[in-house]
Parts: sequence; structure tokens; C-alpha cells
Amino acid sequence: MNVKKRSVFRNILLWAFEILVVILFAYVVVYFFGQTRTNIGQSMDTTLSGGDTVLLNTLAYQFGTPKRGDVIAFKPNGSSTAYTSIKRVIGLPGETIQIKDGMIYIDGAVYIEDKSYPAITNAGMAEDGITLGDREYFVLGDNRNNSEDSRFADVGVVSGDYIEGKVWFVISPSSHRGFVS
Repeated sequence: MNVKKRSVFRNILLWAFEILVVILFAYVVVYFFGQTRTNIGQSMDTTLSGGDTVLLNTLAYQFGTPKRGDVIAFKPNGSSTAYTSIKRVIGLPGETIQIKDGMIYIDGAVYIEDKSYPAITNAGMAEDGITLGDREYFVLGDNRNNSEDSRFADVGVVSGDYIEGKVWFVISPSSHRGFVS
């Protein structure tokens, strides 16, 4: 009888431990890969539409840095009260970004993108070139002529400290559901 009680107690402990491991695993997955943000406005058309809810990978930049072409979520100017902005990384730390004649130049060379975007009609602050410091990124919206981005003082260059994560999946609306590229 004593052995049976010990066996039941051991099974209860094992069961409780398994539940705890599952809860911990679920928490880690949701915290690092399941945080949501809502895209506001049309600046990321056609990649994202206004009102799209996306998932962030907050772990991506804990162990690495943003790459050119990544779609990121960040707080403009680090303001904790500002809405989260979503844009595409174009310029990396140490590079000089210039926009002239509708084209993007990185360190003096024309940057050819994987996707087709319209020629940029307003170079903003990038007309004379912007040199990025350590952990600074130049971002643009995919809707290049209707985007408040690094070309303008309200957003400016983005400090790595203000990046919340990499946008990786659209969860709603269902018509847009899928991976972000």
C-alpha cells in the first residue's frame, strides 16, 4: 500500500512538471514570436495594408541585427507614446544613403531592389545623403511616394534600441494572411 501511494504521488508530480513545461514553452513562443502589431496607414502598400495585424519575431534582433530588406516594427524617435511604425530596412549602420533622380544610392552605388517600387518623387532629407551611425537604420515604406519614413524628420533614422522586432506574418484579415517578405 505504501508503494502504491508513493507511485501515485510520483505520477502527480510528473504530471504537474509536464504541465509546467508546456505552459513555459507556450509563454516563450507567444512572447518571442506571437506579439502583434497593427499596421496603420497605407505606407506599406502592397506588402501590408492599413489595418493588417502582424506577428513580430522579437527574438530575431536579440542575437542578430536587421538585414537590408527586413520589415521591422519600431517606435519612431523612441517615443513610448507613439504608435508602432512598420517599414522596410534599406540602409545599414555606417552606410550613406542618398536619393536622387528617384533612385536610392547606398555608398554612391545604385541600390537595385528585389521588388519593383515606383521612382521616389520626394527625397526629403536623403537628397543630400544621410550617413548612418552605429546601430542606425534607414527605413522606407513600400508605398514610396506615400510614406512617412527616414526621409522625414518625424521618423528620421531608426536606432536599433527602438526596434521592437521583425515582422514575419500577417494574421488578419484572413484575405492577407501569410508570411511577409
